[in-house]
Amino acid sequence: MTDATDPGTIPAQPARHTSGSLLTASARTKRRNAAEARFKAYGIAAIAIAVLALCFLMSSIVRDGAGAFRQTYASIPVTVSAEVVDPKGNRDPAEMAKVISLSYGKLLDDSLKAWIAAENIRIEGLSDADTKSFFSGEAPARLRNMVLADPELVGQTVEMTALTSSRIDGMFKGRVTEETAALDSKTSVAQFRLAQAMKENGALVTKFNGDFITKPDASDNRAEAAGIGVAILGSFYMMLIVLILALPIGVAASIYLEEFAPKNRLTDVIEVNIANLAAVPSIVFGILGLAAFINFVGLPRSTPVVGGLVLTLMTLPTIIISTRAALKSVPPSIRDAALGVGASRMQTVFHHVLPLAMPGILTGTIIGLAQALGETAPLLLIGMVAFVTTFPAAPPEGFFDPASALPVQVYNWTQRADPAFSERASGAIIVLLIFLLCMNLLAIFLRRRFERRW
Repeated sequence: MTDATDPGTIPAQPARHTSGSLLTASARTKRRNAAEARFKAYGIAAIAIAVLALCFLMSSIVRDGAGAFRQTYASIPVTVSAEVVDPKGNRDPAEMAKVISLSYGKLLDDSLKAWIAAENIRIEGLSDADTKSFFSGEAPARLRNMVLADPELVGQTVEMTALTSSRIDGMFKGRVTEETAALDSKTSVAQFRLAQAMKENGALVTKFNGDFITKPDASDNRAEAAGIGVAILGSFYMMLIVLILALPIGVAASIYLEEFAPKNRLTDVIEVNIANLAAVPSIVFGILGLAAFINFVGLPRSTPVVGGLVLTLMTLPTIIISTRAALKSVPPSIRDAALGVGASRMQTVFHHVLPLAMPGILTGTIIGLAQALGETAPLLLIGMVAFVTTFPAAPPEGFFDPASALPVQVYNWTQRADPAFSERASGAIIVLLIFLLCMNLLAIFLRRRFERRW
Protein backbone atom coordinates (compact mmCIF):
# COMPACT_ATOMS: atom_id res chain seq x y z
CA MET A 1 0.00 0.00 0.00
CA THR A 2 1.11 3.52 -0.56
CA ASP A 3 -0.22 6.94 0.28
CA ALA A 4 0.22 8.10 -3.28
CA THR A 5 -3.02 8.77 -5.05
CA ASP A 6 -3.70 7.38 -8.44
CA PRO A 7 -3.73 10.22 -10.89
CA GLY A 8 -6.64 8.73 -12.58
CA THR A 9 -8.73 9.24 -9.47
CA ILE A 10 -8.20 13.10 -9.32
CA PRO A 11 -11.44 14.79 -10.28
CA ALA A 12 -11.20 17.04 -13.28
CA GLN A 13 -11.32 20.82 -12.52
CA PRO A 14 -13.96 22.78 -14.39
CA ALA A 15 -12.54 25.15 -16.99
CA ARG A 16 -12.57 28.83 -15.95
CA HIS A 17 -14.57 31.15 -18.09
CA THR A 18 -12.52 34.05 -19.51
CA SER A 19 -14.29 37.22 -20.53
CA GLY A 20 -11.70 38.27 -23.09
CA SER A 21 -8.19 38.14 -24.49
CA LEU A 22 -5.09 39.90 -23.16
CA LEU A 23 -5.01 41.74 -26.45
CA THR A 24 -8.45 43.18 -25.85
CA ALA A 25 -8.83 45.81 -23.08
CA SER A 26 -11.59 45.18 -20.61
CA ALA A 27 -14.01 47.87 -19.45
CA ARG A 28 -12.08 48.27 -16.19
CA THR A 29 -8.79 48.69 -18.06
CA LYS A 30 -10.38 51.25 -20.35
CA ARG A 31 -11.59 53.27 -17.35
CA ARG A 32 -8.13 53.16 -15.78
CA ASN A 33 -6.48 54.25 -19.02
CA ALA A 34 -9.01 57.05 -19.42
CA ALA A 35 -8.32 58.26 -15.87
CA GLU A 36 -4.58 58.28 -16.57
CA ALA A 37 -5.12 60.18 -19.81
CA ARG A 38 -7.27 62.76 -18.00
CA PHE A 39 -4.64 63.20 -15.28
CA LYS A 40 -1.97 63.69 -17.93
CA ALA A 41 -4.17 66.25 -19.68
CA TYR A 42 -4.74 68.08 -16.37
CA GLY A 43 -0.98 68.23 -15.80
CA ILE A 44 -0.30 69.54 -19.30
CA ALA A 45 -3.08 72.12 -18.92
CA ALA A 46 -1.67 73.27 -15.57
CA ILE A 47 1.80 73.67 -17.04
CA ALA A 48 0.38 75.51 -20.06
CA ILE A 49 -1.58 77.91 -17.85
CA ALA A 50 1.51 78.57 -15.72
CA VAL A 51 3.65 79.21 -18.81
CA LEU A 52 1.03 81.52 -20.31
CA ALA A 53 0.73 83.45 -17.02
CA LEU A 54 4.53 83.77 -16.86
CA CYS A 55 4.70 84.92 -20.49
CA PHE A 56 1.96 87.48 -19.87
CA LEU A 57 3.73 88.77 -16.76
CA MET A 58 7.11 89.00 -18.45
CA SER A 59 5.71 90.59 -21.60
CA SER A 60 3.85 93.24 -19.61
CA ILE A 61 6.95 94.04 -17.55
CA VAL A 62 9.17 94.23 -20.63
CA ARG A 63 6.58 96.30 -22.50
CA ASP A 64 6.24 98.80 -19.67
CA GLY A 65 9.89 98.87 -18.64
CA ALA A 66 11.81 98.74 -21.92
CA GLY A 67 11.37 102.49 -22.29
CA ALA A 68 13.46 103.09 -19.17
CA PHE A 69 16.53 101.94 -21.12
CA ARG A 70 15.94 104.58 -23.82
CA GLN A 71 15.88 108.33 -23.38
CA THR A 72 15.25 111.35 -25.60
CA TYR A 73 18.01 113.96 -25.92
CA ALA A 74 18.11 117.29 -27.74
CA SER A 75 21.26 118.43 -29.53
CA ILE A 76 21.39 122.17 -30.10
CA PRO A 77 24.14 124.81 -30.12
CA VAL A 78 24.31 126.56 -26.74
CA THR A 79 26.00 129.91 -26.32
CA VAL A 80 27.74 130.12 -22.94
CA SER A 81 27.28 133.83 -22.25
CA ALA A 82 30.03 135.33 -20.13
CA GLU A 83 27.60 137.86 -18.67
CA VAL A 84 25.61 135.01 -17.15
CA VAL A 85 28.17 132.44 -16.01
CA ASP A 86 31.11 134.77 -15.24
CA PRO A 87 29.81 138.28 -14.51
CA LYS A 88 33.18 139.54 -13.21
CA GLY A 89 35.14 138.09 -16.11
CA ASN A 90 37.88 136.63 -13.91
CA ARG A 91 37.45 133.02 -15.05
CA ASP A 92 37.83 132.11 -11.41
CA PRO A 93 36.21 128.70 -10.80
CA ALA A 94 35.37 129.66 -7.22
CA GLU A 95 33.44 132.73 -8.37
CA MET A 96 31.82 130.88 -11.28
CA ALA A 97 30.65 128.16 -8.89
CA LYS A 98 28.45 130.75 -7.17
CA VAL A 99 26.26 130.95 -10.29
CA ILE A 100 23.31 128.64 -9.71
CA SER A 101 21.91 126.15 -12.19
CA LEU A 102 18.84 128.33 -12.75
CA SER A 103 20.99 130.81 -14.67
CA TYR A 104 22.27 128.03 -16.91
CA GLY A 105 18.66 127.06 -17.55
CA LYS A 106 18.13 130.53 -19.01
CA LEU A 107 21.05 129.87 -21.37
CA LEU A 108 19.38 126.69 -22.60
CA ASP A 109 16.05 128.47 -23.03
CA ASP A 110 17.63 131.31 -25.01
CA SER A 111 19.63 128.88 -27.15
CA LEU A 112 16.50 126.87 -27.96
CA LYS A 113 14.66 130.02 -29.05
CA ALA A 114 17.63 131.02 -31.19
CA TRP A 115 17.73 127.58 -32.79
CA ILE A 116 13.99 127.72 -33.57
CA ALA A 117 14.45 131.09 -35.23
CA ALA A 118 17.52 129.93 -37.18
CA GLU A 119 15.68 126.86 -38.46
CA ASN A 120 12.67 129.02 -39.37
CA ILE A 121 10.27 126.78 -37.42
CA ARG A 122 6.81 128.29 -37.09
CA ILE A 123 4.51 126.77 -34.49
CA GLU A 124 1.23 128.40 -33.63
CA GLY A 125 0.70 129.04 -29.94
CA LEU A 126 4.30 128.31 -28.86
CA SER A 127 4.94 130.20 -25.63
CA ASP A 128 7.92 130.93 -23.43
CA ALA A 129 6.61 128.35 -20.94
CA ASP A 130 6.81 125.68 -23.65
CA THR A 131 10.48 126.36 -24.39
CA LYS A 132 11.36 126.82 -20.73
CA SER A 133 9.96 123.40 -19.75
CA PHE A 134 11.34 121.64 -22.82
CA PHE A 135 14.56 120.53 -21.14
CA SER A 136 14.95 118.46 -18.01
CA GLY A 137 15.88 120.15 -14.76
CA GLU A 138 19.03 118.02 -14.93
CA ALA A 139 20.23 119.66 -18.15
CA PRO A 140 21.21 123.05 -16.61
CA ALA A 141 23.14 121.25 -13.87
CA ARG A 142 25.08 119.24 -16.45
CA LEU A 143 25.84 122.38 -18.48
CA ARG A 144 27.08 124.05 -15.28
CA ASN A 145 29.36 121.11 -14.55
CA MET A 146 30.74 121.27 -18.09
CA VAL A 147 31.58 124.95 -17.76
CA LEU A 148 33.12 124.59 -14.30
CA ALA A 149 35.25 121.68 -15.53
CA ASP A 150 36.45 123.71 -18.54
CA PRO A 151 36.21 127.51 -18.02
CA GLU A 152 37.51 128.01 -21.58
CA LEU A 153 33.96 127.28 -22.78
CA VAL A 154 32.83 130.69 -21.50
CA GLY A 155 31.94 132.95 -24.40
CA GLN A 156 31.83 130.08 -26.90
CA THR A 157 28.98 128.27 -28.65
CA VAL A 158 29.10 124.55 -27.96
CA GLU A 159 27.02 121.70 -29.31
CA MET A 160 25.32 120.21 -26.27
CA THR A 161 23.25 117.07 -25.99
CA ALA A 162 20.75 117.91 -23.27
CA LEU A 163 18.24 115.70 -21.50
CA THR A 164 14.63 116.58 -22.35
CA SER A 165 11.74 116.58 -19.90
CA SER A 166 9.72 113.47 -19.12
CA ARG A 167 6.79 114.82 -21.14
CA ILE A 168 8.94 115.31 -24.24
CA ASP A 169 10.44 111.87 -23.75
CA GLY A 170 6.95 110.41 -23.35
CA MET A 171 5.93 111.80 -26.73
CA PHE A 172 8.28 109.34 -28.43
CA LYS A 173 7.37 106.39 -26.22
CA GLY A 174 3.60 106.53 -26.60
CA ARG A 175 2.85 107.97 -23.14
CA VAL A 176 1.97 111.42 -24.48
CA THR A 177 -0.08 112.09 -27.59
CA GLU A 178 -1.32 115.31 -29.12
CA GLU A 179 -4.72 114.71 -27.56
CA THR A 180 -3.36 114.08 -24.05
CA ALA A 181 -0.95 117.01 -24.39
CA ALA A 182 -3.95 119.31 -24.77
CA LEU A 183 -5.25 118.09 -21.39
CA ASP A 184 -1.93 118.02 -19.54
CA SER A 185 -1.01 121.12 -17.55
CA LYS A 186 2.72 120.34 -17.85
CA THR A 187 2.82 120.35 -21.64
CA SER A 188 0.84 121.64 -24.62
CA VAL A 189 0.00 120.89 -28.22
CA ALA A 190 2.49 123.53 -29.34
CA GLN A 191 5.27 121.85 -27.36
CA PHE A 192 4.26 118.51 -28.85
CA ARG A 193 4.54 119.94 -32.36
CA LEU A 194 7.88 121.57 -31.54
CA ALA A 195 9.22 118.17 -30.46
CA GLN A 196 7.97 116.61 -33.70
CA ALA A 197 9.64 119.35 -35.75
CA MET A 198 12.94 118.92 -33.89
CA LYS A 199 12.71 115.16 -34.43
CA GLU A 200 12.31 115.70 -38.18
CA ASN A 201 15.29 118.08 -38.22
CA GLY A 202 17.46 115.55 -36.39
CA ALA A 203 17.81 117.70 -33.29
CA LEU A 204 16.00 115.13 -31.14
CA VAL A 205 17.20 111.56 -30.80
CA THR A 206 16.02 108.66 -28.63
CA LYS A 207 18.94 106.40 -27.72
CA PHE A 208 20.16 103.95 -25.11
CA ASN A 209 19.99 105.39 -21.61
CA GLY A 210 23.06 104.18 -19.74
CA ASP A 211 22.41 106.73 -17.01
CA PHE A 212 19.45 104.63 -15.85
CA ILE A 213 21.94 101.98 -14.66
CA THR A 214 24.64 104.28 -13.30
CA LYS A 215 22.90 107.40 -11.96
CA PRO A 216 21.17 107.83 -8.57
CA ASP A 217 17.52 108.60 -7.91
CA ALA A 218 16.11 112.02 -8.80
CA SER A 219 13.43 114.29 -7.39
CA ASP A 220 9.76 114.18 -8.36
CA ASN A 221 10.29 117.00 -10.89
CA ARG A 222 13.11 115.18 -12.73
CA ALA A 223 11.77 111.71 -13.39
CA GLU A 224 13.69 111.51 -16.66
CA ALA A 225 17.01 111.71 -14.74
CA ALA A 226 16.26 108.99 -12.16
CA GLY A 227 18.50 105.95 -12.10
CA ILE A 228 19.15 102.82 -10.06
CA GLY A 229 22.89 103.20 -9.50
CA VAL A 230 22.64 103.72 -5.73
CA ALA A 231 20.07 100.92 -5.42
CA ILE A 232 22.30 98.45 -7.27
CA LEU A 233 25.30 99.33 -5.10
CA GLY A 234 23.20 99.16 -1.93
CA SER A 235 21.84 95.72 -2.88
CA PHE A 236 25.37 94.53 -3.65
CA TYR A 237 26.64 95.69 -0.25
CA MET A 238 23.77 93.96 1.54
CA MET A 239 24.28 90.70 -0.36
CA LEU A 240 27.98 90.87 0.50
CA ILE A 241 27.15 91.17 4.21
CA VAL A 242 24.63 88.34 3.98
CA LEU A 243 27.16 86.09 2.23
CA ILE A 244 29.92 86.85 4.76
CA LEU A 245 27.68 86.21 7.77
CA ALA A 246 25.01 83.74 6.72
CA LEU A 247 27.17 81.20 4.85
CA PRO A 248 29.70 80.31 7.58
CA ILE A 249 27.17 80.55 10.42
CA GLY A 250 24.52 78.54 8.58
CA VAL A 251 26.93 75.83 7.39
CA ALA A 252 28.59 75.51 10.81
CA ALA A 253 25.23 75.23 12.57
CA SER A 254 24.05 72.63 10.06
CA ILE A 255 27.19 70.51 10.43
CA TYR A 256 26.90 70.51 14.20
CA LEU A 257 23.19 69.69 14.26
CA GLU A 258 23.47 66.96 11.65
CA GLU A 259 26.80 65.33 12.47
CA PHE A 260 27.78 66.07 16.07
CA ALA A 261 24.77 67.15 18.16
CA PRO A 262 23.17 64.46 20.35
CA LYS A 263 19.61 63.55 19.48
CA ASN A 264 17.68 64.77 22.51
CA ARG A 265 14.80 67.06 23.37
CA LEU A 266 16.91 70.21 23.14
CA THR A 267 18.04 69.56 19.56
CA ASP A 268 14.47 68.64 18.64
CA VAL A 269 13.31 72.03 19.92
CA ILE A 270 16.08 73.77 17.97
CA GLU A 271 15.15 71.97 14.75
CA VAL A 272 11.48 72.81 15.15
CA ASN A 273 12.27 76.48 15.73
CA ILE A 274 14.55 76.62 12.68
CA ALA A 275 11.72 75.22 10.55
CA ASN A 276 9.32 77.75 12.07
CA LEU A 277 11.71 80.65 11.41
CA ALA A 278 11.83 79.69 7.73
CA ALA A 279 8.05 80.22 7.58
CA VAL A 280 7.96 83.52 9.49
CA PRO A 281 6.83 86.49 7.30
CA SER A 282 9.73 88.69 6.27
CA ILE A 283 8.20 91.81 7.79
CA VAL A 284 8.65 90.23 11.24
CA PHE A 285 12.41 90.21 10.65
CA GLY A 286 12.15 93.90 9.77
CA ILE A 287 10.50 94.61 13.13
CA LEU A 288 13.23 92.60 14.85
CA GLY A 289 15.94 94.53 13.01
CA LEU A 290 14.33 97.85 13.89
CA ALA A 291 14.19 96.94 17.57
CA ALA A 292 17.55 95.19 17.89
CA PHE A 293 19.94 96.90 15.47
CA ILE A 294 18.56 100.44 15.32
CA ASN A 295 16.78 101.13 18.62
CA PHE A 296 19.00 98.98 20.87
CA VAL A 297 22.43 98.88 19.19
CA GLY A 298 22.08 102.33 17.66
CA LEU A 299 23.13 101.59 14.09
CA PRO A 300 22.13 104.26 11.53
CA ARG A 301 18.95 103.86 9.51
CA SER A 302 18.89 103.25 5.78
CA THR A 303 22.36 101.70 5.71
CA PRO A 304 23.52 98.46 4.07
CA VAL A 305 24.87 97.11 7.37
CA VAL A 306 21.42 97.11 8.99
CA GLY A 307 19.77 95.75 5.86
CA GLY A 308 22.43 93.05 5.58
CA LEU A 309 22.00 91.99 9.22
CA VAL A 310 18.22 91.78 8.85
CA LEU A 311 18.48 89.77 5.64
CA THR A 312 21.07 87.52 7.29
CA LEU A 313 18.60 86.62 10.02
CA MET A 314 15.98 85.93 7.39
CA THR A 315 18.31 83.84 5.18
CA LEU A 316 19.89 81.70 7.93
CA PRO A 317 16.97 79.23 8.27
CA THR A 318 16.93 78.62 4.51
CA ILE A 319 20.67 77.95 4.41
CA ILE A 320 20.53 75.68 7.48
CA ILE A 321 17.66 73.60 6.11
CA SER A 322 19.21 73.22 2.65
CA THR A 323 22.64 72.41 4.09
CA ARG A 324 21.23 69.73 6.42
CA ALA A 325 19.36 68.21 3.48
CA ALA A 326 22.61 68.13 1.49
CA LEU A 327 24.44 66.45 4.37
CA LYS A 328 21.68 63.87 4.75
CA SER A 329 21.91 63.00 1.05
CA VAL A 330 25.47 61.70 1.51
CA PRO A 331 25.21 57.88 1.92
CA PRO A 332 26.03 56.52 5.41
CA SER A 333 28.47 54.10 3.78
CA ILE A 334 30.81 57.05 3.12
CA ARG A 335 30.95 57.80 6.84
CA ASP A 336 31.29 54.14 7.78
CA ALA A 337 34.13 53.62 5.33
CA ALA A 338 36.05 56.67 6.58
CA LEU A 339 35.59 55.70 10.22
CA GLY A 340 36.54 52.11 9.39
CA VAL A 341 39.99 53.09 8.07
CA GLY A 342 40.73 55.13 11.21
CA ALA A 343 39.53 58.65 10.35
CA SER A 344 38.24 60.76 13.20
CA ARG A 345 34.71 62.10 13.27
CA MET A 346 35.87 65.55 12.21
CA GLN A 347 38.08 64.18 9.44
CA THR A 348 35.16 62.14 8.15
CA VAL A 349 32.92 65.20 7.99
CA PHE A 350 35.36 67.72 6.54
CA HIS A 351 37.32 65.42 4.21
CA HIS A 352 34.52 63.24 2.86
CA VAL A 353 30.97 64.29 3.77
CA LEU A 354 31.29 68.06 3.30
CA PRO A 355 32.90 67.92 -0.19
CA LEU A 356 30.17 65.57 -1.38
CA ALA A 357 27.45 67.83 0.06
CA MET A 358 29.00 71.04 -1.32
CA PRO A 359 26.81 71.25 -4.48
CA GLY A 360 23.64 71.21 -2.38
CA ILE A 361 25.11 73.69 0.10
CA LEU A 362 26.10 76.16 -2.63
CA THR A 363 22.72 75.80 -4.34
CA GLY A 364 20.82 76.45 -1.11
CA THR A 365 23.03 79.44 -0.31
CA ILE A 366 22.53 81.06 -3.71
CA ILE A 367 18.78 80.48 -3.60
CA GLY A 368 18.70 82.03 -0.11
CA LEU A 369 20.64 85.06 -1.39
CA ALA A 370 18.27 85.39 -4.35
CA GLN A 371 15.32 85.35 -1.99
CA ALA A 372 16.95 88.01 0.18
CA LEU A 373 17.71 90.16 -2.88
CA GLY A 374 14.02 90.46 -3.69
CA GLU A 375 12.79 91.29 -0.18
CA THR A 376 11.15 94.66 0.38
CA ALA A 377 9.07 94.62 3.59
CA PRO A 378 11.93 94.29 6.13
CA LEU A 379 13.94 97.00 4.37
CA LEU A 380 11.04 99.44 4.50
CA LEU A 381 10.91 99.16 8.28
CA ILE A 382 14.58 100.01 8.71
CA GLY A 383 14.38 103.13 6.55
CA MET A 384 15.85 101.93 3.25
CA VAL A 385 13.04 103.80 1.52
CA ALA A 386 14.81 107.10 2.19
CA PHE A 387 15.56 109.37 -0.78
CA VAL A 388 19.30 108.89 -1.42
CA THR A 389 21.16 110.67 -4.24
CA THR A 390 24.78 110.09 -3.16
CA PHE A 391 26.69 106.87 -3.70
CA PRO A 392 28.00 105.07 -0.60
CA ALA A 393 31.76 104.89 -0.17
CA ALA A 394 33.83 101.77 -0.68
CA PRO A 395 33.64 99.07 2.02
CA PRO A 396 33.85 98.99 4.96
CA GLU A 397 32.90 102.67 5.33
CA GLY A 398 30.21 102.32 2.68
CA PHE A 399 28.38 99.76 4.80
CA PHE A 400 27.42 102.61 7.15
CA ASP A 401 26.50 105.17 4.45
CA PRO A 402 22.85 105.75 3.45
CA ALA A 403 21.77 103.67 0.47
CA SER A 404 18.74 102.11 -1.14
CA ALA A 405 17.97 98.68 -2.61
CA LEU A 406 16.46 97.53 -5.89
CA PRO A 407 13.10 96.22 -4.56
CA VAL A 408 12.71 99.29 -2.33
CA GLN A 409 13.51 101.57 -5.27
CA VAL A 410 10.76 99.85 -7.27
CA TYR A 411 8.31 100.42 -4.42
CA ASN A 412 9.40 104.05 -4.11
CA TRP A 413 8.88 104.81 -7.79
CA THR A 414 5.43 103.24 -7.91
CA GLN A 415 4.29 105.76 -5.29
CA ARG A 416 5.17 108.82 -7.42
CA ALA A 417 2.80 110.63 -9.72
CA ASP A 418 4.83 111.09 -12.91
CA PRO A 419 4.19 108.24 -15.40
CA ALA A 420 7.92 108.17 -16.15
CA PHE A 421 8.52 106.79 -12.65
CA SER A 422 6.20 103.86 -13.36
CA GLU A 423 8.21 103.17 -16.50
CA ARG A 424 11.41 103.22 -14.47
CA ALA A 425 9.90 100.94 -11.83
CA SER A 426 9.25 98.33 -14.52
CA GLY A 427 12.78 98.86 -15.83
CA ALA A 428 14.20 98.26 -12.33
CA ILE A 429 12.12 95.07 -12.11
CA ILE A 430 13.74 93.88 -15.35
CA VAL A 431 17.20 94.48 -13.86
CA LEU A 432 16.19 92.70 -10.65
CA LEU A 433 14.84 89.71 -12.59
CA ILE A 434 18.08 89.53 -14.58
CA PHE A 435 20.08 89.40 -11.35
CA LEU A 436 17.80 86.68 -9.96
CA LEU A 437 18.02 84.69 -13.19
CA CYS A 438 21.82 84.89 -13.15
CA MET A 439 21.95 83.73 -9.53
CA ASN A 440 19.68 80.76 -10.25
CA LEU A 441 21.71 79.83 -13.33
CA LEU A 442 24.84 80.01 -11.19
CA ALA A 443 23.22 77.66 -8.67
CA ILE A 444 22.40 75.17 -11.44
CA PHE A 445 25.93 75.40 -12.84
CA LEU A 446 27.58 74.85 -9.45
CA ARG A 447 25.32 71.91 -8.67
CA ARG A 448 26.16 70.18 -11.93
CA ARG A 449 29.82 71.18 -11.81
CA PHE A 450 30.53 69.71 -8.39
CA GLU A 451 27.91 66.96 -8.28
CA ARG A 452 29.27 63.46 -7.75
CA ARG A 453 27.33 60.32 -8.50
CA TRP A 454 27.72 56.98 -6.82
